[in-house]
Amino acid sequence: MEVFAEKFADLKILRFAVPGFEALDLKKKMYIYHLSQAALCGRDILWDQNNRFNLRIRAVLETIWKTFKGNRESDQFKSFEVYLKRVWFSNGIHHHYSTEKIPAGFPETYFNELVAQSDWYGFKVKSGQSFEAFIIEIEEVIFNPEKESKRVNLDPKDDLVASSANNYYQNVTQREAEVFYAELKAPAGAEPVSFGLNSTLVKEDGRLIEQVWKLDGKYGKAIEQIVSWLEKAANYAENDLQKKYIGHLIEYYTTGDLALFDQYSIDWVKELEGDVDFVNGFIEVYGDPLGIKGSWESIVNYKDKEATKRATILSENAQWFEDHSPVAPEFKKATVKGVSAKVINVAILAGDCYPATPIGINLPNAEWIREKHGSKSVTIENITQAYFLDSMNNGMLEEFAGSVEEIQRAKQFGYLAGNLHTDLHECLGHGSGKVLEGVSTENLKNYYSTIEETRADLFALYYMLDDQMMKLGLLPSVEAAKAEYDTYLRNGLMTQLTRIEPGKDIEESHMRNRQLIARWVYEAGKAQNVVEFVCSEEKTYVRINDYQVLRELFGQLLKEIQRIKSEGDFDAAKQLVENFAVKVDRQLHEEILTRFKKLDLAPYSGFLNPVYELKTYSCGTPVDVLISYDEEYSDQMLRYGSEYGFLIN
Repeated sequence: MEVFAEKFADLKILRFAVPGFEALDLKKKMYIYHLSQAALCGRDILWDQNNRFNLRIRAVLETIWKTFKGNRESDQFKSFEVYLKRVWFSNGIHHHYSTEKIPAGFPETYFNELVAQSDWYGFKVKSGQSFEAFIIEIEEVIFNPEKESKRVNLDPKDDLVASSANNYYQNVTQREAEVFYAELKAPAGAEPVSFGLNSTLVKEDGRLIEQVWKLDGKYGKAIEQIVSWLEKAANYAENDLQKKYIGHLIEYYTTGDLALFDQYSIDWVKELEGDVDFVNGFIEVYGDPLGIKGSWESIVNYKDKEATKRATILSENAQWFEDHSPVAPEFKKATVKGVSAKVINVAILAGDCYPATPIGINLPNAEWIREKHGSKSVTIENITQAYFLDSMNNGMLEEFAGSVEEIQRAKQFGYLAGNLHTDLHECLGHGSGKVLEGVSTENLKNYYSTIEETRADLFALYYMLDDQMMKLGLLPSVEAAKAEYDTYLRNGLMTQLTRIEPGKDIEESHMRNRQLIARWVYEAGKAQNVVEFVCSEEKTYVRINDYQVLRELFGQLLKEIQRIKSEGDFDAAKQLVENFAVKVDRQLHEEILTRFKKLDLAPYSGFLNPVYELKTYSCGTPVDVLISYDEEYSDQMLRYGSEYGFLIN
């Protein structure tokens, strides 16, 4: 199977293989098939969460794409095509990473031509609104740079809610939202539900009201389909505990009761025997500048038994890693509970995991559940494998690595070391440490996501060079750990800047976390020349001069980051993020972009899903689930819009 599928704008579309699917027994295939259908049914939820105009804009753009009668070979139509593909990729009109509005790339006058020469028969608009008024409204959103300009604004000088174009709040200020949820949480006790995770907060007649995302509430048409497929999937569950937590999830979707989501999460963490697993729900809070609202996402996966051996070693030794962490004793867990880890092959990506997807996941996010019941961590092997295959011989490593030795280390050990970093980050990093009583992760507000990702990365980096990694058989040599340090510093200080437009700062939490770490250790180690920038033939490179001291610096920063999280120290979090994670060295950035442009690569990648086809006997009894990989990007996006567009009307 060819990994590369398509490239446009700053994006590359890849395919991932689903190894061993054909060899699974029919029951597991049926379980995966029905869970995958449940995953795909939630697509429209994320689109609407990202912005209130997204679904209507998608409907307009897809209608033009399918019915435009003008010249489809013109440069302007090709620009329209690229814009539509970018909107598909980002699940809306804002860039999936920078969260800034995607420029159309063609003039407003041409949009009017596109509309005039397309077929709008049967197209539905809002009740009481004319088609002409509807198009004017859509046109204003697409072309006015001031309208819905940024999906997630993290600038502390602004009202983070009012200045963000996501659809989690309506007519609400940051202060109003913070007070509303602070009052809910005040009497919540030691096991609080995740207040606000599954609702839109709106102001109506001067009152704040939550529109809950549930079966008979907001997003009900899509949730009805998700529930239907989950009910069918339960018939193929591998054990009773899987059936139990699917039941809790269905009841949660039906009622909107967040206590049921916690119960689902607890049972989900406990279930370790089955091979097939899934995530489905309102999970991550990166899309909300206040870190409260959960974006909808789903993945369906099954265990890679051979690769899981390394993750199992980590989880079995979780207490050792916690005990030997450089953080202060009062912020360590006396007893590590329920840390489980596995390596998986993903079968379907959906919602906030599609087309761009994480390479590892650690859930649940509720801190009290993690401390009392544990967490599940996964590294997604077939996704990291696809990335690795695509990166081979593309010239990126040779252009930005500073020495032949660095290149050789990366090629020999980079794939293994990168996966192990993800294992450590997800399995142990996120699950490590504890917060003090009365401290909430929301104390850190808009800085929480960056601080938490920094903490998990530092945990992984600190232990990569520990002798224990060799003793446990997880790394073959110190050179493998050095390969990861090389890659991390090179990326954090230089190559991730290929994703930033000239003159812009860093916005996305994971990018901020990587630069925070890399810049901090660079500055902290200057006196000892631990890390330096070197120039050769007018090109800048990163050189690590002392790997052991670098490891010590990672440990020092980890100690402080854990303290910040444990104490909920907002001011310290703000100082670290704003001083090290946000601002870009403009001169270095210009050089990196120039060098990167010559390689003709896309800085961002995402994935097409495979297609699953249920085969049955004439009587309707299932006989097999077939998998294919040949669906093209536009075809998949149009099919998803047609088959899973439950919230369009």
